[in-house]
Amino acid sequence: MLVYFLVACDRLEEKREKKLRQSLPELQAALQAYAEANTANDVTLINACDSEDCADWELGISQPVTKNIHLNYPVDLFNGLAKQYGIDCEVGSIENGEREPVSYFGAHEGKGEAFLIAEYLEL
Repeated sequence: MLVYFLVACDRLEEKREKKLRQSLPELQAALQAYAEANTANDVTLINACDSEDCADWELGISQPVTKNIHLNYPVDLFNGLAKQYGIDCEVGSIENGEREPVSYFGAHEGKGEAFLIAEYLEL
């Protein structure tokens, strides 16, 4: 199964959007480093942040998973980013190029748990 983790960039109040814009370079660098460190696991960076409107941004990763234990590292990564930068995250599956969200977690949504996300993904 191909899963994705995205930084929640839409429907943000002004204060959170400003903080996201300020943190964007650091978030991009952290996700790029994670993707590069995990190329053997086919982790792919999602980085489409060219629009002036941050609601249109897509920033995150995708990776194939076959067991719920494979979710531990990306969930830990995004929990850390949420704590450090005050972001929320969307996680879901990708089928036929379409994203299907199953859960949200982060600074405002609460800490993500790999086991529960695996249940939502039916892993």
